Amino acid sequence: MGRYRNFGFFLILAAVWGSAFVAISAGLEYFPPVLFAAFRYDVAGLVMLAYAAFAVDEWIPSGREEWLLVVVGAVLLIAAYHSFLFVGQQHTTAAAAAILVSLSPVLTTGFARVLVPSDALSPVGVLGVAIGLVGVAIVTQPDPSNLLATDVVAKLLIVLAAASFAFGSVLTRRIDASLPIEAMEAWAMLGGALVMHGVSLALREPVTPAEWANLEAVGALVYLALVASAFGFLLYFDLLERLGAVEINMVSYVAPVFAALVGWLYLGEVIDLATGVGFVVIAIGFALVKRRALREEFGQLEIGGSRSS
Repeated sequence: MGRYRNFGFFLILAAVWGSAFVAISAGLEYFPPVLFAAFRYDVAGLVMLAYAAFAVDEWIPSGREEWLLVVVGAVLLIAAYHSFLFVGQQHTTAAAAAILVSLSPVLTTGFARVLVPSDALSPVGVLGVAIGLVGVAIVTQPDPSNLLATDVVAKLLIVLAAASFAFGSVLTRRIDASLPIEAMEAWAMLGGALVMHGVSLALREPVTPAEWANLEAVGALVYLALVASAFGFLLYFDLLERLGAVEINMVSYVAPVFAALVGWLYLGEVIDLATGVGFVVIAIGFALVKRRALREEFGQLEIGGSRSS
Protein backbone atom coordinates (compact mmCIF):
# COMPACT_ATOMS: atom_id res chain seq x y z
CA MET A 1 0.00 0.00 0.00
CA GLY A 2 2.93 2.32 0.68
CA ARG A 3 4.08 2.11 -2.93
CA TYR A 4 0.59 3.00 -4.21
CA ARG A 5 0.43 5.90 -1.76
CA ASN A 6 3.80 7.20 -2.92
CA PHE A 7 2.82 6.82 -6.57
CA GLY A 8 -0.44 8.67 -5.97
CA PHE A 9 1.32 11.52 -4.14
CA PHE A 10 3.95 11.64 -6.88
CA LEU A 11 1.21 12.15 -9.50
CA ILE A 12 -0.44 14.81 -7.33
CA LEU A 13 2.87 16.68 -7.05
CA ALA A 14 3.43 16.44 -10.81
CA ALA A 15 -0.10 17.71 -11.44
CA VAL A 16 0.30 20.59 -8.97
CA TRP A 17 3.69 21.69 -10.31
CA GLY A 18 2.67 21.14 -13.94
CA SER A 19 -0.52 23.17 -13.60
CA ALA A 20 1.49 25.91 -11.82
CA PHE A 21 2.92 26.86 -15.22
CA VAL A 22 -0.64 27.43 -16.43
CA ALA A 23 -1.39 29.57 -13.38
CA ILE A 24 1.69 31.64 -14.17
CA SER A 25 0.47 32.22 -17.74
CA ALA A 26 -2.99 33.17 -16.47
CA GLY A 27 -1.65 35.56 -13.82
CA LEU A 28 0.74 37.27 -16.22
CA GLU A 29 -2.29 38.76 -17.94
CA TYR A 30 -2.74 40.98 -14.86
CA PHE A 31 0.57 41.19 -12.95
CA PRO A 32 3.99 42.39 -14.14
CA PRO A 33 6.22 39.28 -14.14
CA VAL A 34 8.83 39.90 -11.44
CA LEU A 35 6.36 41.53 -9.06
CA PHE A 36 4.00 38.58 -9.61
CA ALA A 37 6.77 36.17 -8.62
CA ALA A 38 7.60 38.32 -5.58
CA PHE A 39 3.96 38.33 -4.40
CA ARG A 40 3.88 34.55 -4.78
CA TYR A 41 6.77 34.09 -2.37
CA ASP A 42 5.66 36.80 0.04
CA VAL A 43 2.71 34.57 0.81
CA ALA A 44 4.37 31.18 0.37
CA GLY A 45 7.37 32.20 2.49
CA LEU A 46 5.22 33.23 5.43
CA VAL A 47 3.23 29.99 5.25
CA MET A 48 6.41 27.90 5.04
CA LEU A 49 8.03 29.82 7.91
CA ALA A 50 5.00 29.12 10.11
CA TYR A 51 5.23 25.45 9.19
CA ALA A 52 8.98 25.34 9.88
CA ALA A 53 8.48 26.95 13.31
CA PHE A 54 5.93 24.23 14.07
CA ALA A 55 7.70 21.22 12.54
CA VAL A 56 11.41 21.64 13.38
CA ASP A 57 13.32 22.68 16.47
CA GLU A 58 16.00 24.82 14.80
CA TRP A 59 14.03 26.97 12.38
CA ILE A 60 16.05 30.21 12.71
CA PRO A 61 19.42 30.21 10.88
CA SER A 62 22.48 30.66 13.06
CA GLY A 63 26.09 30.97 12.04
CA ARG A 64 27.78 31.93 8.79
CA GLU A 65 27.19 28.65 6.94
CA GLU A 66 23.45 28.53 7.60
CA TRP A 67 22.93 32.14 6.53
CA LEU A 68 25.08 31.52 3.43
CA LEU A 69 22.81 28.58 2.60
CA VAL A 70 19.76 30.84 2.88
CA VAL A 71 21.35 33.57 0.73
CA VAL A 72 22.29 31.14 -2.05
CA GLY A 73 18.80 29.66 -1.96
CA ALA A 74 17.16 33.08 -1.99
CA VAL A 75 19.23 34.47 -4.87
CA LEU A 76 19.50 31.43 -7.16
CA LEU A 77 16.72 28.98 -6.28
CA ILE A 78 14.02 31.60 -5.75
CA ALA A 79 14.84 35.05 -7.16
CA ALA A 80 16.89 34.27 -10.28
CA TYR A 81 14.92 31.16 -11.19
CA HIS A 82 11.49 32.75 -10.90
CA SER A 83 12.45 36.12 -12.37
CA PHE A 84 13.79 34.49 -15.54
CA LEU A 85 10.88 32.05 -15.66
CA PHE A 86 8.09 34.57 -15.22
CA VAL A 87 9.61 37.07 -17.68
CA GLY A 88 10.22 34.34 -20.24
CA GLN A 89 6.81 32.77 -19.88
CA GLN A 90 5.14 35.98 -21.08
CA HIS A 91 5.96 34.88 -24.63
CA THR A 92 5.72 31.10 -24.62
CA THR A 93 3.26 28.38 -23.63
CA ALA A 94 3.00 26.80 -20.20
CA ALA A 95 3.94 23.39 -21.63
CA ALA A 96 7.04 24.71 -23.42
CA ALA A 97 8.15 26.42 -20.18
CA ALA A 98 7.67 23.20 -18.19
CA ILE A 99 9.63 21.22 -20.78
CA LEU A 100 12.55 23.66 -20.76
CA VAL A 101 12.60 23.67 -16.95
CA SER A 102 12.84 19.87 -17.07
CA LEU A 103 16.42 20.39 -18.31
CA SER A 104 17.35 21.38 -14.74
CA PRO A 105 18.29 17.87 -13.46
CA VAL A 106 20.61 17.43 -16.46
CA LEU A 107 22.27 20.79 -15.81
CA THR A 108 22.52 20.01 -12.09
CA THR A 109 24.65 16.97 -12.88
CA GLY A 110 26.77 19.00 -15.28
CA PHE A 111 27.41 21.76 -12.73
CA ALA A 112 28.17 19.19 -10.04
CA ARG A 113 30.83 17.59 -12.19
CA VAL A 114 32.41 20.97 -13.03
CA LEU A 115 32.60 21.98 -9.36
CA VAL A 116 33.98 18.57 -8.38
CA PRO A 117 36.64 17.80 -11.02
CA SER A 118 37.47 14.46 -9.39
CA ASP A 119 33.93 13.30 -10.17
CA ALA A 120 34.01 14.01 -13.90
CA LEU A 121 31.26 12.94 -16.27
CA SER A 122 31.87 9.80 -18.30
CA PRO A 123 31.71 10.06 -22.11
CA VAL A 124 28.13 8.77 -21.96
CA GLY A 125 27.26 11.41 -19.35
CA VAL A 126 28.73 14.16 -21.53
CA LEU A 127 26.66 12.80 -24.41
CA GLY A 128 23.57 12.97 -22.18
CA VAL A 129 24.16 16.64 -21.37
CA ALA A 130 24.73 17.38 -25.05
CA ILE A 131 21.53 15.58 -26.01
CA GLY A 132 19.62 17.57 -23.38
CA LEU A 133 20.90 20.80 -24.95
CA VAL A 134 19.87 19.53 -28.38
CA GLY A 135 16.39 19.07 -26.95
CA VAL A 136 16.43 22.72 -25.86
CA ALA A 137 17.41 23.77 -29.40
CA ILE A 138 14.52 21.74 -30.81
CA VAL A 139 12.04 23.40 -28.44
CA THR A 140 13.36 26.94 -28.97
CA GLN A 141 13.79 26.53 -32.76
CA PRO A 142 16.27 29.43 -33.07
CA ASP A 143 16.41 31.18 -36.45
CA PRO A 144 20.10 31.96 -37.24
CA SER A 145 19.01 35.06 -39.12
CA ASN A 146 16.97 36.35 -36.16
CA LEU A 147 18.38 35.05 -32.90
CA LEU A 148 16.81 37.94 -30.98
CA ALA A 149 13.25 37.01 -31.93
CA THR A 150 10.90 37.50 -28.98
CA ASP A 151 9.89 33.85 -28.63
CA VAL A 152 13.50 32.62 -28.87
CA VAL A 153 14.71 35.09 -26.23
CA ALA A 154 11.76 34.14 -24.00
CA LYS A 155 12.64 30.45 -24.17
CA LEU A 156 16.32 31.15 -23.57
CA LEU A 157 15.35 33.11 -20.44
CA ILE A 158 13.55 29.99 -19.21
CA VAL A 159 16.70 27.96 -19.90
CA LEU A 160 18.56 30.51 -17.77
CA ALA A 161 15.95 29.91 -15.07
CA ALA A 162 16.65 26.18 -15.19
CA ALA A 163 20.41 26.86 -15.10
CA SER A 164 20.01 29.17 -12.09
CA PHE A 165 18.07 26.52 -10.21
CA ALA A 166 20.57 23.79 -11.15
CA PHE A 167 23.58 25.89 -10.11
CA GLY A 168 21.88 26.89 -6.87
CA SER A 169 21.05 23.25 -6.12
CA VAL A 170 24.70 22.26 -6.48
CA LEU A 171 25.96 25.15 -4.36
CA THR A 172 23.50 24.50 -1.54
CA ARG A 173 24.60 20.87 -1.38
CA ARG A 174 28.23 21.94 -1.03
CA ILE A 175 27.57 24.27 1.91
CA ASP A 176 28.18 22.51 5.22
CA ALA A 177 25.13 23.64 7.17
CA SER A 178 22.72 21.70 9.38
CA LEU A 179 19.67 23.96 8.89
CA PRO A 180 16.59 21.77 8.27
CA ILE A 181 15.37 21.91 4.68
CA GLU A 182 11.95 23.22 5.74
CA ALA A 183 13.55 26.22 7.44
CA MET A 184 16.00 26.80 4.59
CA GLU A 185 13.16 26.85 2.04
CA ALA A 186 11.08 29.23 4.16
CA TRP A 187 13.85 31.79 4.69
CA ALA A 188 15.00 31.44 1.07
CA MET A 189 11.45 32.12 -0.12
CA LEU A 190 11.19 35.29 1.96
CA GLY A 191 14.69 36.42 0.99
CA GLY A 192 14.03 35.67 -2.66
CA ALA A 193 10.78 37.62 -2.52
CA LEU A 194 12.66 40.61 -1.09
CA VAL A 195 15.25 40.41 -3.89
CA MET A 196 12.51 40.23 -6.52
CA HIS A 197 10.74 43.26 -5.06
CA GLY A 198 14.03 45.13 -5.48
CA VAL A 199 14.38 43.91 -9.08
CA SER A 200 10.78 44.89 -9.80
CA LEU A 201 11.43 48.40 -8.51
CA ALA A 202 14.63 48.64 -10.55
CA LEU A 203 12.70 47.59 -13.68
CA ARG A 204 9.98 50.12 -12.85
CA GLU A 205 7.25 47.55 -13.28
CA PRO A 206 3.78 49.12 -13.20
CA VAL A 207 1.78 48.94 -9.97
CA THR A 208 -1.92 48.61 -10.85
CA PRO A 209 -3.89 47.20 -7.89
CA ALA A 210 -7.20 47.59 -9.75
CA GLU A 211 -6.13 44.91 -12.26
CA TRP A 212 -4.93 42.59 -9.50
CA ALA A 213 -8.41 42.49 -7.98
CA ASN A 214 -9.64 40.43 -10.93
CA LEU A 215 -10.91 37.01 -9.80
CA GLU A 216 -8.61 35.14 -12.19
CA ALA A 217 -5.61 37.15 -10.99
CA VAL A 218 -6.37 36.43 -7.34
CA GLY A 219 -7.00 32.77 -8.11
CA ALA A 220 -3.67 32.42 -9.95
CA LEU A 221 -1.75 34.06 -7.10
CA VAL A 222 -3.45 31.99 -4.40
CA TYR A 223 -2.91 28.78 -6.36
CA LEU A 224 0.78 29.50 -6.90
CA ALA A 225 1.45 30.63 -3.33
CA LEU A 226 -0.59 28.12 -1.34
CA VAL A 227 -1.01 25.08 -3.59
CA ALA A 228 2.04 25.01 -5.87
CA SER A 229 4.53 26.47 -3.37
CA ALA A 230 3.43 25.74 0.21
CA PHE A 231 1.51 22.48 -0.32
CA GLY A 232 3.75 21.42 -3.23
CA PHE A 233 6.98 21.77 -1.24
CA LEU A 234 5.56 20.01 1.80
CA LEU A 235 4.54 17.11 -0.43
CA TYR A 236 7.97 17.22 -2.05
CA PHE A 237 9.70 16.97 1.35
CA ASP A 238 7.58 13.96 2.24
CA LEU A 239 8.32 12.18 -1.05
CA LEU A 240 12.01 13.09 -0.94
CA GLU A 241 12.31 11.26 2.36
CA ARG A 242 10.33 8.26 1.11
CA LEU A 243 11.62 7.95 -2.47
CA GLY A 244 15.01 9.61 -2.55
CA ALA A 245 16.45 12.25 -4.87
CA VAL A 246 16.62 10.13 -8.04
CA GLU A 247 12.98 9.10 -8.12
CA ILE A 248 11.67 12.51 -7.07
CA ASN A 249 13.66 14.10 -9.92
CA MET A 250 11.39 12.23 -12.31
CA VAL A 251 8.59 14.64 -11.40
CA SER A 252 10.29 17.10 -13.79
CA TYR A 253 9.36 14.78 -16.67
CA VAL A 254 5.77 14.15 -15.64
CA ALA A 255 4.88 17.77 -14.79
CA PRO A 256 5.06 18.92 -18.46
CA VAL A 257 2.36 16.39 -19.34
CA PHE A 258 0.00 18.04 -16.85
CA ALA A 259 1.13 21.50 -17.98
CA ALA A 260 0.21 20.59 -21.55
CA LEU A 261 -3.15 19.07 -20.59
CA VAL A 262 -4.25 21.90 -18.27
CA GLY A 263 -2.86 24.51 -20.67
CA TRP A 264 -4.96 23.03 -23.47
CA LEU A 265 -8.10 22.80 -21.33
CA TYR A 266 -7.85 26.20 -19.62
CA LEU A 267 -5.87 28.40 -22.01
CA GLY A 268 -6.45 26.65 -25.32
CA GLU A 269 -2.69 26.19 -25.80
CA VAL A 270 -1.58 23.57 -28.31
CA ILE A 271 1.80 21.83 -28.32
CA ASP A 272 3.51 21.75 -31.70
CA LEU A 273 5.49 18.75 -32.93
CA ALA A 274 8.89 20.36 -32.28
CA THR A 275 8.05 20.99 -28.61
CA GLY A 276 6.95 17.38 -28.15
CA VAL A 277 10.07 16.02 -29.83
CA GLY A 278 12.28 18.35 -27.77
CA PHE A 279 10.69 17.01 -24.57
CA VAL A 280 11.51 13.42 -25.55
CA VAL A 281 15.10 14.37 -26.42
CA ILE A 282 15.63 16.16 -23.07
CA ALA A 283 14.23 13.10 -21.25
CA ILE A 284 16.67 10.86 -23.14
CA GLY A 285 19.52 13.15 -22.07
CA PHE A 286 18.39 12.85 -18.44
CA ALA A 287 18.26 9.04 -18.72
CA LEU A 288 21.83 8.93 -20.04
CA VAL A 289 23.21 11.30 -17.41
CA LYS A 290 21.44 9.45 -14.58
CA ARG A 291 21.63 5.96 -16.07
CA ARG A 292 23.53 4.36 -13.16
CA ALA A 293 21.38 5.95 -10.47
CA LEU A 294 18.21 5.02 -12.35
CA ARG A 295 19.40 1.44 -12.80
CA GLU A 296 20.21 1.12 -9.11
CA GLU A 297 17.01 2.83 -7.94
CA PHE A 298 14.54 0.95 -10.11
CA GLY A 299 16.52 -2.26 -9.83
CA GLN A 300 15.97 -2.11 -6.07
CA LEU A 301 12.26 -1.58 -6.63
CA GLU A 302 12.09 -4.67 -8.81
CA ILE A 303 14.13 -6.85 -6.45
CA GLY A 304 12.72 -5.61 -3.16
CA GLY A 305 9.25 -4.35 -3.93
CA SER A 306 8.55 -3.58 -0.27
CA ARG A 307 11.26 -0.93 -0.04
CA SER A 308 8.78 1.96 -0.15
CA SER A 309 6.06 0.28 1.90
